[in-house]
Amino acid sequence: MEYFDYESAAREAKLTDEQLRRLFEVVRRDYPDDAMLFELHVLRACNAIREGRTTFEQVVGETAET
Repeated sequence: MEYFDYESAAREAKLTDEQLRRLFEVVRRDYPDDAMLFELHVLRACNAIREGRTTFEQVVGETAET
């Protein structure tokens, strides 16, 4: 079941499939048994990245390669 349209938000944030998969892994750790909260937090992260309030690297806790 899909509660939120996080896929459109991810595309608007210009996340790759691999980045979205990595975001899923990170968010799933916090919400392993709650699909609605999982999707909500993925959506919120994608929106924050799209709006420039954070970066993908900050969300997943990775160092950006230079």
